[in-house]
Amino acid sequence: MAPRLYIGNKAYSSWSLRPWLAMTHFGLPFEDEVIPLDQPTTHTDILRHSPTGTVPALAVDEIVIWESLAILEYCADRHSEVAIWPKDANARAIARSVSSEMHAGFGNLRKACPMNMRRAVRKIEVSDAVVADVARIEALWAATRHDYGQGGPFLFGAFTAADAMYAPVVNRLHVYDLVQQPGSRAYMDAMMALPAWQAWLEGAKAEPWFLDKYEAI
Repeated sequence: MAPRLYIGNKAYSSWSLRPWLAMTHFGLPFEDEVIPLDQPTTHTDILRHSPTGTVPALAVDEIVIWESLAILEYCADRHSEVAIWPKDANARAIARSVSSEMHAGFGNLRKACPMNMRRAVRKIEVSDAVVADVARIEALWAATRHDYGQGGPFLFGAFTAADAMYAPVVNRLHVYDLVQQPGSRAYMDAMMALPAWQAWLEGAKAEPWFLDKYEAI
C-alpha cells in the first residue's frame, strides 16, 4: 500500500503544501487525502490519523509521521536516490538551517497574511513587524542563492526540501504583493512554474470550501 499523506485544504493549508510539493516534485509514491479545515468534525477527523490533531501526517508501513519537516526528513532517509536535501554537506547544513528558521519563525507574516492559493494579487497594508519578516526572508533567499544557487533557479540550485519549506511564503509574498527585490521575484516565478506547484494550485481551485477568515483578507 502506498504511503498516505493527510492534508488540509489545498487553498489554505500551508503546512500541508510543503511535503506534498516535495513528494510530488520528486515523484515519490503516495496518495493524499484532504481533511477539510474548520468544519465541525475536523479535529476529530484529523485525530484518527495524526496524534496532534493537526495536518499534515504521513501514514506509512506501521507508523505515522507528523510535522512537515519531519515528513521531509523521513522521505530523504527513505529515498536517497533523489536529492531531497543538497548532496554537499555544507549546503545541506545550511538548507536545514534555513528550513528550521522557516519552521519556527516569521509568525508576524503568517498571522497577517495567511496562505490563500486562490487569492487574486492585491496589496494590503502591513505592520512594521511583517515588513521585517519579509526583509529577513528576502535577505535569506538572496544570500542562499548567492552562496549555493549557481546551478539553477532555486535556493540551492536544484529544488530541495528547503524550497518546499518556503513554498507557502512564496504564495504570501505573491498574492499580497509584498516582494521588494528583483531576485526574490525571479525565485518566486521559478517556484510557481513547477509542475507540482501547478498541480497543487489546480487542486485548490477545484475545492468547494471557502473560509471567511482566509478570504476576507
